[in-house]
Amino acid sequence: MVSRCAPSVQQLESFLALAEELHFGRAAARLFVTQPALSRQLQALEERLDVLLVQRSRRHVEITAAGEALLPKARAVVEAMAGLCRAAGAHARQVDGRLVIGSIGAEAAMPYTRAILDELHTRHPRLRTSVRGLDLATHFDALERGEVDVMFLRPPVPAGIETLPLASEPRVACLPADDPLAGRDEVRLAELAGRTVVDIPPPCPRVWWRFWAADPRPDGSVVRYGPMVPDMEALLLAVSRGEAMAFLPAAARHFFPRPGVGYVAVPDLPPGTAALAWAARNRALPTIAAIRQAAAAVLRQAPAAR
Repeated sequence: MVSRCAPSVQQLESFLALAEELHFGRAAARLFVTQPALSRQLQALEERLDVLLVQRSRRHVEITAAGEALLPKARAVVEAMAGLCRAAGAHARQVDGRLVIGSIGAEAAMPYTRAILDELHTRHPRLRTSVRGLDLATHFDALERGEVDVMFLRPPVPAGIETLPLASEPRVACLPADDPLAGRDEVRLAELAGRTVVDIPPPCPRVWWRFWAADPRPDGSVVRYGPMVPDMEALLLAVSRGEAMAFLPAAARHFFPRPGVGYVAVPDLPPGTAALAWAARNRALPTIAAIRQAAAAVLRQAPAAR
C-alpha cells in the first residue's frame, strides 16, 4: 500500500530539475512549466516528505543537506518509473493471435527465414505462428485467398502483392545428369537455347514463371516449354527423366540433390531474389505489421547477409 506521504513523479522531476539547474527560471523552462507552478510542485513535495529540500532567496537557490541526501533516491524513483512505463508500453505493443506463414521450395529453411521468425517470437511471444509449405502452381493464389497471411517466396510477384527483399543469389541450370552440359562447372545462357523448360500450370502467374524460365532470352529466342509440374518434386522428377530442364536458385544444390539431376552455374543469368510477401490490402493488419517489422530489424542487424 502506498503511503499518503508518497510524492508524485512530477514533484520528484521538479526537484531533480531544480537541483541540476539551481535556478527556478531555467528549471521551469526545462520542464515547460511556469515558475509559480514549479514552486508549488516543490512546496508540495517538501510538505509530503516533511523535510526542507531547498533554501530559497531572490538571487540564490541552494539544495539543503537533506535534499542532497535524498537526490539519489529521487533520481532512482524517477528512472524506475520511466522503466516501468517503457516495459508497460512494450507489453501493450505485443501482438497476439495467429499468423499463418507460407513458404515455397526451401524458403522455410533459409537463414533469413529462421532469423526473422526468431525475432518475431522474441518481440511477440503471445503470437502463434504456423508454417505451411506451398506448391509452385498455387502459392500466389494461397496468399490472395487468405489461406496464408504472409509468405517467404521468390519474386517477381503479380499486382496486389507487396514484398520486402531479403537476399539475392545466383540462379543455376537444373539439368538431367546425362545432359552433355551437366558435367561442366558453368555454362552460358546461349548454350541452353533450344532446350525444353518445364512449365507451371495455372493459376501461377506467367510473369513469375517467365522470369524463372529466362523467357524471353537476351537474343529474343523463344523458350520451348515442356511438361507442367505443380511442385518441386514433380519438377525434379521431370528433369531427372530427361523431359526438360529448369532454372532454380543456387541453394537448390544443397536443398534438392536428386539422383539423375545436375546443377550448373549460369554466370550471365541475372540473380534471383528472396522476399517476404503479403497482400497489399492487408499490410496494416497487426500480425502482418509485426512480421514486417521483425524482418526489417533482422535486415538492419545483418545488412551484409542480404
